[in-house]
Amino acid sequence: MHRYVLVFALGLVAVPVGAQTVDFNRDVRPVLAEACFACHGPDDKARKGDLRLDTRADATAAGAIVPGKPAESAVVQRLLSGDPGKIMPPPKTGKKLTAAQVETLKKWIAEGAEYRGHWAFTAPKRAPLPKLAVPPAGFRIRNPIDAFVLARLEKEGLKPSPEADKVTLIRRVTLDLTGLPPTPAEVEAFVADASADTYEKLVDRLLASPRYGERMALEWLDAARYADTHGYHIDSGRDMTRWRDYVIRAFHTNMPFDRFTVEQFAGDLLPNPTPEQKIATGFHRNHMINFEGGAIPEEYQTAYVVDRVNTASTVWLGLSMGCAQCHDHKYDPITMKDFYRFYAFFNTIPENGLDGQRGNAAPVLRVPATGDAEKIAGLLAKVAALDTKLAGPLPEVDAGQAEWEKTPDAGKIVWYSADPAAPKSKGGATLTVLDDKSIRASGTNPATETYTVTFRPVVATMTGLRLEVFADDAMPARGPGRSGNGNFVMTGIKVSGGDKKPAALKSASADYSQTDGGFDVATTFKGGPGWAIYPEVGKDHAAVFAFASPLAAGGKDVTVELRFQSVFSQHQFGKFRLSVTDSPNPHGATTPPAAIATVLKAAARDRTPKQAVDLRAYYRASISPVVRAMKDEVAGLRKQVADIEASASTAMVMQEMPTPRETFMLVRGQYDKKGEKVSAGVPASLPPLPAGSPANRLGLAKWLVAPDHPLTARVTVNRYWQMYFGTGIVKTAEDFGTQGEFPTHPELLDWLACEFVTPTVTGHESHGWDVRHIQRLIVTSSTYRQSSRATADLHHRDPENRLLARMTRVRLPAEFLRDQSLAVSGLLNGEIGGKSVSPYQPPGIWEELAFRLDNKNFTAQIYEPSTGKDLYRRTMYTFWKRTAPPPSLVTLDAPDREVCTVRRPRTNTPLQALVLMNDPTYVEAARKLAERTMTEGGATAAERITFAFRLAAARKPAEPEVRVLQRVLDTQREKYRAAPDAAKKLLAVGASPRNEKLDAAELAAWTMVATTILNLDEVLTRN
Repeated sequence: MHRYVLVFALGLVAVPVGAQTVDFNRDVRPVLAEACFACHGPDDKARKGDLRLDTRADATAAGAIVPGKPAESAVVQRLLSGDPGKIMPPPKTGKKLTAAQVETLKKWIAEGAEYRGHWAFTAPKRAPLPKLAVPPAGFRIRNPIDAFVLARLEKEGLKPSPEADKVTLIRRVTLDLTGLPPTPAEVEAFVADASADTYEKLVDRLLASPRYGERMALEWLDAARYADTHGYHIDSGRDMTRWRDYVIRAFHTNMPFDRFTVEQFAGDLLPNPTPEQKIATGFHRNHMINFEGGAIPEEYQTAYVVDRVNTASTVWLGLSMGCAQCHDHKYDPITMKDFYRFYAFFNTIPENGLDGQRGNAAPVLRVPATGDAEKIAGLLAKVAALDTKLAGPLPEVDAGQAEWEKTPDAGKIVWYSADPAAPKSKGGATLTVLDDKSIRASGTNPATETYTVTFRPVVATMTGLRLEVFADDAMPARGPGRSGNGNFVMTGIKVSGGDKKPAALKSASADYSQTDGGFDVATTFKGGPGWAIYPEVGKDHAAVFAFASPLAAGGKDVTVELRFQSVFSQHQFGKFRLSVTDSPNPHGATTPPAAIATVLKAAARDRTPKQAVDLRAYYRASISPVVRAMKDEVAGLRKQVADIEASASTAMVMQEMPTPRETFMLVRGQYDKKGEKVSAGVPASLPPLPAGSPANRLGLAKWLVAPDHPLTARVTVNRYWQMYFGTGIVKTAEDFGTQGEFPTHPELLDWLACEFVTPTVTGHESHGWDVRHIQRLIVTSSTYRQSSRATADLHHRDPENRLLARMTRVRLPAEFLRDQSLAVSGLLNGEIGGKSVSPYQPPGIWEELAFRLDNKNFTAQIYEPSTGKDLYRRTMYTFWKRTAPPPSLVTLDAPDREVCTVRRPRTNTPLQALVLMNDPTYVEAARKLAERTMTEGGATAAERITFAFRLAAARKPAEPEVRVLQRVLDTQREKYRAAPDAAKKLLAVGASPRNEKLDAAELAAWTMVATTILNLDEVLTRN
């Protein structure tokens, strides 16, 4: 057997240096990339000594490498030099090659110094299945994955592990595919099923579960840097939950990955795009956005586009393209021009604060909630029916017109302007009466106000009052209110006659009202929000008030009080006028046009057909109470439609600018230093855009999922492998470039990539770019089904399990840990999709970071925990604030979501244990698990311990484990019986109601047993 050297510093495993031929990509390129390319690589500006080692022609021409003659090669000479001034790499770099690495380079040169293109930049080819010796007993080759893994193990002189027991398998695959543990009933049914395909049936059931869609979406949220706030200093909220719902649904329905890619890059550019396809483009709007007043729009617009480039290149290409923002990439064949040509694809989107000034606000799509479209359609159908009726004959209206024509004031409906005498302002404003009898407010503009206007009406009996408000160029936004946005909020009106007693109002109407529920006396001025007209500012408006009974002036003054006591400061009238009428119908009391007055003077038999038509139209438009009621109904229906549309959630989406920006290379990456102008394009080292593809986001998306693209399929299946084995076939999932790790199983990686694009393995339905097909292949392989037990020798030879002679044990991700606790306790709310929720977190975190403008006009960002069932939703729906991400999740290695993350760290710290044992979520879950145990777990302590253990770990505890937990129970019983207040304090944690039928001390003791079980390493780990 050959001797192997483990070069852990470079992420390589078992590199042969004996008789086996040196492979440039596997053995040599990583050494040169790590130690040499920074100074002797593709970056012209960083190159030292005018020497390139990344190409064979340059290296050999300079004599740095003499093929076949390592002793004559300057590279070897400098590596072995004892002169501090000549040795390479220079000591100041802190890099030094090991003896094994030097021997590898010497052997490579001796063999001819063959260079090969970087493996990741050539299209994957489906390798033939390796020829194998007889598989070890108990190991069955179930699909090609096993053949490739077993071939590598044979070369290493290792044997695979036996298959895990059925309880371990169902817990493993259920957690991996759904993020939730199996129930005891599911475990029992699986163990009892002796059919040959019992495991495959389990996998198919899990893959069909909507929980699988949630689990897959969780990985994508990290990659998409999904959050519920914009980030930066203000860190205000955003709502991208409809995009998250789209992702869950896409994985649940097994949307082909090529379509998934195209829709997220360019759903808006597809022919006749659906709302869902537009929502999909939110992937590229999930980046942070700065709304600070001092932010420079051009600077942050550049930052947003750079983020899109970095995210796209990480997620689909597995390349650190961002390194070329300021200079040519030091290690990979990506030039600065390549970067900005890629940048140009995303530089065509409007951004608030920059293009909004030019009428191109950042695109936002308003999306009705589920069922709202049907509600709107029903309301609009009613509107259409009423409109049709209004356009019809309406005999009852014609009869009403005939009666109206007989009334004495049919042609005399007029408003009489009040002639104010010394109007007063309680707040100190100056009220000036103008020639048209309107009143203008000027000078002091208090926070709240009351105007008092006294006048002597010219009619003996008043039936109604009209209040007109006028736009004026002298006011903010042209008024008619004095507020900064031109609005007003009148919160009350009181009219008193000559006897000084307030007159009762029976009805009110207005040409426009902002207030919810319409505009009437009851809701608007009796505890309601008042009369306001935003956004219809800068226009004249009017309101009419009808008295409950005619108001007799008696030759005395009438007083009108207009109150403005809103919480919105300075929202009072800037210019207004009062008028009265004695018409029996004040809401229809408008002075008729002269032509209509002339018609009314003539007898019906003497009117021309045109006059009859005009009079009929006038009556219907201005007088008829029947028509008015129908129009009010139409208005109410339309307002319901508007309210539903206004309540719809929004989603930031991509949308092309009418006139796209020009793109320039930025000198040293600085937004204000433009260099050469470039057009959209892909890196020259990768295949060109498909023939005929547009040079836009749609063309880019189709390029990414072209069947012969060298990176997309490889990078994607590598992340899927990482999900199950803890580490990808390429460990550096974010970097497939020369600084990344060489694949441990390159033929397997390429086979999976080809199988992803074009499935060949039969046995179940599949299609091109089939995500579910790849998951099924992985989890049904014998490689995945191995035991995770590691012998001392195996752990020594392969501590990270890169060779896959066993299954990897991995600590559960943060979200899985919380969801598992909620599930086994019975607290989990299984609702799928929808708005984000706010579970428990320590108080004061948001408040410490909150941005405040002033105490009156800006509400601080205060964390308000959810209530009821929302406290117990799956963790992926937790509200994610970028400047203060959920602390318990971050402690458990969740990212902050400020940038794209495709590989989470995995740690095990004392602080994590502190969270898992003391966070209210886990304490409450332990209590509810204890309640379940005491009420459902049996009569004896041993039965109850077994019940709780099976809920959390799936298996039954061994007798020694039961004894240990029995001792925990006994100790805690004694403790809490002696300290009842401590028991009450423990049981008071959390919002869920406590089972009062259970003894407090006993329940507290069982809560501590449940906490112990939930914190077992076996429970926190997927074996």
